[in-house]
Amino acid sequence: MEQVFTMNDGHVIPSVALGVYQSHEATEAAVLAALKNGYRHIDTAAIYGNEEAVGTAIRKSGIPRSEIFVTTKVWNTDIRAGRTREALMTSLKKLQMDYVDLLLLHWPTEGRIAAYKEMERMQKEGLVRSIGVSNFRKHHLEELMANTSVKPAADQMEFNPQFQDNEVLAFCRKENILLEAWSPLGRGASLGDETIQKLGKKYGKSSAQIILRWLNQKDIVVLPKSVHENRIIENHAIFNFALSDEDMAVMDRLNRGTRIGPDPDHFSF
Repeated sequence: MEQVFTMNDGHVIPSVALGVYQSHEATEAAVLAALKNGYRHIDTAAIYGNEEAVGTAIRKSGIPRSEIFVTTKVWNTDIRAGRTREALMTSLKKLQMDYVDLLLLHWPTEGRIAAYKEMERMQKEGLVRSIGVSNFRKHHLEELMANTSVKPAADQMEFNPQFQDNEVLAFCRKENILLEAWSPLGRGASLGDETIQKLGKKYGKSSAQIILRWLNQKDIVVLPKSVHENRIIENHAIFNFALSDEDMAVMDRLNRGTRIGPDPDHFSF
């Protein structure tokens, strides 16, 4: 049975999502495969260009909208231009929905405070259930919380064995902000790690399942991306075993502080 987490606003979020970054023309089939195999959380974004495919797949699945948790994100150009509301309305139209479960600011770009305040208004109107951020480091979160009324429900960050942002994780735990891990498998780079492979043999699980279970036991939502049904199934099958405290510590020691994605303090898009 899939584990769920409860966010600081009381809404419940499934702990494993299908990420659809760069899924391109395979998005609809991937989402259908995920929903067929027990996923109830889909993570997309305006900049991914596949919200329409996500919405179509959800409709085709026959699963009631109320049973599926959908996240999307406001892109930087819309944040800077003060088009947060317009961006959400465009996303809702593409998704063919009248609300999203979680709306995030995609990066901490200029205009983020005003954009978040608009999200607070849209939350009151019922256009979004929960609001949060993505790629916000500790100082971004502190600035946001000092200038807005609603604490972010979630912060979606790069987090994987090789890059563990423990400063953000500790701050989010202290403030009861849910951490979500994008690129939890290090875009595949973590799968060949010898230590992880040894743990896989010990538990009779794949390297991906070891990593995703490690994150799950740290109360971090995982967003693994795949367009292959066998991998989609595998990435969700992490609830029938648990890593020991000792092996959790082994995973924690793999941190090298090396990012795969851009640094939230230094990006130019």
